[in-house]
Amino acid sequence: MGEDVSIVPTILTSDPQIFATQLDTYQKFARRIQLDLMDGTFTADKSISESAISQLPPNLAVDFHLMSARPSDHLAQILRLKPTLCILHAEANENLLPFFNEFKKVGIKCGVALLPGTFPELVKPYLDIADHALIFAGTLGKQGGQADLLQMEKIKLIRKLKPSIEIGWDGGANLSNVRALAHADLNVINVGSAISKTENPADAYTKLVEESKKRGVL
Repeated sequence: MGEDVSIVPTILTSDPQIFATQLDTYQKFARRIQLDLMDGTFTADKSISESAISQLPPNLAVDFHLMSARPSDHLAQILRLKPTLCILHAEANENLLPFFNEFKKVGIKCGVALLPGTFPELVKPYLDIADHALIFAGTLGKQGGQADLLQMEKIKLIRKLKPSIEIGWDGGANLSNVRALAHADLNVINVGSAISKTENPADAYTKLVEESKKRGVL
């Protein structure tokens, strides 16, 4: 634990210019990023849409975190862009299994995100198929919120249901808690404002990676 955790910068914006700038910046130091996508059906706000993205960088692993009540509205664009991983919310209004099947047909890994009130046992059919489980522990649709560290209890519950699944954390990760998260049997820690709102994102990323690898209390 700790040494094998990936720190993944996230992009959440409705501004195409900010999106392009952050994407260009992050791919200079990160090998994997997460793009948060919102269409206003699951969150109050909207983000840049997939249709506004011409293509994804070929040498960068890009995860989509789709915050939408209707994944069907986005399927065609997701299949066009072919992210490395596409995460859908268990709380969406549609059955996720058909979408997982479509993703796998074209080589896209599939993930399921769980809001704080969603128990892993209730979404076991999704976990059985998914490559990734995302524990959401922040403020939906916002960066810079407080991490609900009680959500860490879900890690062992998910591991019990599917030991081999990749588990990610989204919400409030920063320099003060990333070490605890890294040693909690997570595989991925997504980081938003603790990178994006700093003067030097590359330096912030490096410090987060270094902190995540530390052992003990010092």
